[in-house]
Amino acid sequence: MGDRRLKIREIAEIIGISYERTQNIIVNELDFHKVSARWVPRLLLVEQKRTRLTISRDYLELFEADADDFLNRFVTMDETWVHYCTPETKQQSKQWRRPGSPPPKKAKSILSANKVMASVFWDSKGVIMIDYFERGQNINSDYYCTLLRRLREEIKEKRRGMLRRKVLFHQDNARVHTSVQSMAEIHNCGFELLPHPPYSPDLAPSDFFLFPNLKKHLGGQRFSTNDEVKAAVDAYFDSKEESFFFNGLNAWKGRWQKCIERDGDYVEK
Repeated sequence: MGDRRLKIREIAEIIGISYERTQNIIVNELDFHKVSARWVPRLLLVEQKRTRLTISRDYLELFEADADDFLNRFVTMDETWVHYCTPETKQQSKQWRRPGSPPPKKAKSILSANKVMASVFWDSKGVIMIDYFERGQNINSDYYCTLLRRLREEIKEKRRGMLRRKVLFHQDNARVHTSVQSMAEIHNCGFELLPHPPYSPDLAPSDFFLFPNLKKHLGGQRFSTNDEVKAAVDAYFDSKEESFFFNGLNAWKGRWQKCIERDGDYVEK
């Protein structure tokens, strides 16, 4: 079927049989069903898939060579906006109802305009550092380099011996992260920068694990000030055991494997 968006009526007219007969053939005999398209960050080009495939293979090889060494040296970072009001998920809004009782109703919620950006640096043991960036400030290389220097000091204080073993540092490809100034600062900090394929949030631990869990926790909560937002984020991460972060990074291996199996295409949930 060349055009998979054709309606049953249009197919019936093309082949010259009844609507009912056409529907029976498509649904019951051929077992076709109409499904909605799945949203992906981008329709990947062949070269982009090849890059994702190569990097996934390299990571998997590095991880399987010595998983403990990888996890003990690995640090990742990413940013996310935290809104004063984050709508609760459909799962969170479910209620127990008796058979025949009317379904619950709720007003449609949208993300609030007021928000704070959190830059989270974390590893298999937990959050190392969070920087809160408020609207109106400038995000530039100077700002990011300051964060990198702070990160190095935090690692020295909280992760004894990691700097000596050399940090495996991971970030996405945002322009401020990959500027000449930022790349030079990463080198000056003594970090070994691990590559990240473009347009690949499905292969970024913060995007597929850390932030979705944070947003789920914040769903339905309302805040009035930036300080309330910061306190809620800090409290959430402080409440998590080390195993939470370890398991999140350990799940990355499965995503590399799926990416390889899919020849570099996006990894589904």
